Amino acid sequence: MNTTTSPLGLHSRVRPTLPAVPASYQLPLAGEAQRALARAWLLLGLAALVGSGLFSLLLVAARTPGLNSVLPGVDFFRTALVVHVDLSVLVWFSAIAAMLWSLNSSARGASWGWAAVGLCAAGSLLMSLAAFVGSGTPIMANYIPVIDSPLFHAGLVIFGAGAALQTLRSLFAAQRVGPAPGGGHALRFGLNASVVSAAVALLAIAASFVLVPRALDGKAYYEILFWGVGHALQFTWTLVMLVAWLWLADACGARIALSPRVVVLLFGLALAGVFVTPYAYLAHDVASIEHRALHTWAMRFGGGLAIFPVALAVAIGLLRLPALTPQARPLRAVLWSSMGLFASGGLIGLVIGGSNVTIPAHYHGCIVGITLALMGLVYHLLPQLGWRAPQGRLATAQPVLYAAGQWLHIVGLVWSGGYGVQRKVAGSEQVLRSAGEIAGMGLMGLGGLIAIVGGVLFVVVVLGAMRAPAMPRTVP
Repeated sequence: MNTTTSPLGLHSRVRPTLPAVPASYQLPLAGEAQRALARAWLLLGLAALVGSGLFSLLLVAARTPGLNSVLPGVDFFRTALVVHVDLSVLVWFSAIAAMLWSLNSSARGASWGWAAVGLCAAGSLLMSLAAFVGSGTPIMANYIPVIDSPLFHAGLVIFGAGAALQTLRSLFAAQRVGPAPGGGHALRFGLNASVVSAAVALLAIAASFVLVPRALDGKAYYEILFWGVGHALQFTWTLVMLVAWLWLADACGARIALSPRVVVLLFGLALAGVFVTPYAYLAHDVASIEHRALHTWAMRFGGGLAIFPVALAVAIGLLRLPALTPQARPLRAVLWSSMGLFASGGLIGLVIGGSNVTIPAHYHGCIVGITLALMGLVYHLLPQLGWRAPQGRLATAQPVLYAAGQWLHIVGLVWSGGYGVQRKVAGSEQVLRSAGEIAGMGLMGLGGLIAIVGGVLFVVVVLGAMRAPAMPRTVP
């Protein structure tokens, strides 16, 4: 037995030092009732991606020199842009977040969850139909653009009611985190934090609806109405992305050099900034510059504190990976693509100057970085939801192709932004004067088309896994 002698001459035993066992960042899944609800949310998210892809074809064509001359006027471009953004961000993100919240919940309030799915699906369908029915004016408000028509308004309200119901149900039925959490419990904490952030976003939209002056014109009204909720939702999506990075890295076999306690602390920091939202409503008039600036400050500084340490730990773990299994190869490709694009979007945000196409380059990088993380979680969770795991060259190539296309897309936008090409315009309104401007927007169009192919491949891979013979389902 090993002993040691203290300065006072006392002998004590020395316990052998055991190698630290890395935490397992996998979420213990719930029963079949929760999985069935999660499958419904996944199908809604896939439908939103398909619809968004169809509208994105029109967007890319409307901005690509040569093709834009054969399309309808600029109003149609803006109408398609409204639906594309709402489907690819609001509906897709909300549906996959709801899928994860369902897996992180108990069986309580399951009927609320099914009602929420139905409301969100109906609202999404009405918003999509509004692009072709009626003659509403597209309003390019940040975060949630709208078509100023009764049909679109009805769809947005119905979708919002479904999202609110799902958020309340997730608060009510969320699994609790123990006092000494392991890796799985740390992920639970992150998902619970994202639900709290979504609840703050609901309070923000309610406050805006009451406080924003109705006398404002359409553009100003919707811009102020959605400014607070849009910024609050950024914390929700960021928390879900961080959960996805850790979860996927563990699924690849990477050892994460962060303890669960540190991860919980980082998730807490990522959540803390969202509580600037209610303060902004209490401290300043909703239409004031100070109110607007507080939301922007909270998102820039509060939301970014946890991202770098988590990304660094995941990247180091990936670099040290041993040989991968066939199922893990697509997940590793997703992780590198997601982190690379998100970092590109963040760096572009540091050089924004003026209202030009550099701004969409910034948020396309960040948003697509989050989208790729969610795609990776879908790949990983398919076997646990009763389907086959995607594998093979197509599943591995899909995230790389999607990310490469989006990277060319945002490089083209940054290039054109340097020439002052304005955002949210198409066709002749772009006023492309020089060869450099035309080349930049041409690169944007090429990258967009490649990204569309990558997005279509994601749907193809997932549907192929769903059509394969079902895996035996086990309940932990």
